Amino acid sequence: MAKGFHLDFVNIMSENAFNLTGKLALVTGGGIGIGFGISKCLVNAGAKVVITGRREKILKNAIKELGEHSSYEIQDINELDAACDFVRSIESRYGSIDVLVNNAGINDVKPPFEVTDSDFQAIMNTNLAGVFSLTREVAKFMVKRKRGSIIMITSMAAIYGLKDVAPYSASKSGLLGLTRSLATDLSPSGVRINAIAPGFIVTPMHEEALRRYPEKEKKILDRTPLNRFGTTEDIGHAVVFLASDASGFITGVQLPVDGGNAIGF
Repeated sequence: MAKGFHLDFVNIMSENAFNLTGKLALVTGGGIGIGFGISKCLVNAGAKVVITGRREKILKNAIKELGEHSSYEIQDINELDAACDFVRSIESRYGSIDVLVNNAGINDVKPPFEVTDSDFQAIMNTNLAGVFSLTREVAKFMVKRKRGSIIMITSMAAIYGLKDVAPYSASKSGLLGLTRSLATDLSPSGVRINAIAPGFIVTPMHEEALRRYPEKEKKILDRTPLNRFGTTEDIGHAVVFLASDASGFITGVQLPVDGGNAIGF
């Protein structure tokens, strides 16, 4: 093989490795916050994106900004029995799901003695049981096609202890375990399962938290080597990487996108 041809081939492969043109991505909770940032980056990488959520107004506003390569479907991830029909509908109406991003989730900040059993179960249902049901149904199609990328959005709460979020931490830690187990189960069939653990990302919820607890800003930045908060696009770019051929030999990992916060002092 001529040297020049080899270099040209490598360059072409490198340029195309992150390209998601022709891929269909399903993003839960894709209309706002981190989910919207993820959806935007996927569209920019060439993918067609279907976003889901419970609030139609938010979804409609999101696709106006995301553009013609986006659509929305109303879905409540807590309706476990509906997962099978929902996925079949997506596959029938939009085509084969190549990428699933499990982003939808809830949190409730309160001391552990104030957490009721119903509080705990509600978070586990949304953040873990609902994710498993949807993932199982999507994976059935992916395994038949012997390809696909499933990306879980976990949390720094799955890496170290955070105060007053016991149910949330348990659900996200469970999601990390689910990622690793499913990667072992499904990767031999060509379906990769990975997770992203966002650090402190600028969203309306984040900004409200800092308004309530302004002292936390310095504490967070003091232990973040990159000395800034993350953006939703930071998470979105990581999703594009894990969704693309550029990460074709990566499965079963949790990628912290946190500016180094997890290793900062």
